[in-house]
Amino acid sequence: QVQLVESGGGTVQAGGSLRLSCTYSARTSSTDGMGWFRQTPGKEREFVCAIAWTAMHTSYADSVEGRFTVSRDNAKNMVYLQMNDLKPEDTGVYYCAAGSAWLGSSLSEYAYFGQGTQVTVSP
Repeated sequence: QVQLVESGGGTVQAGGSLRLSCTYSARTSSTDGMGWFRQTPGKEREFVCAIAWTAMHTSYADSVEGRFTVSRDNAKNMVYLQMNDLKPEDTGVYYCAAGSAWLGSSLSEYAYFGQGTQVTVSP
């Protein structure tokens, strides 16, 4: 069992930045791939980005490519999401996810999810 805890959410104006953090409780094969998803009311949880164990392999949704950067520190069991040039459509609850697939983009490729952290971007 792997526990994930996100932090760093908040409210910012459009064009601003936020950095989300996710700590995971243990290093296992289920944390080979780490990802971020987001969800707004009435919508399905959507893929944001993913990072493999190597930390050199990453994948992004088209909507955040060039604005968001995912990174991880395996020594600290941490994953980060740096979000720049935020837009109102980035508003949502952001979830950290862990799975064995290196760059999974679908929910089914992740076995564990955190509780989420709210990000609100005002116009």
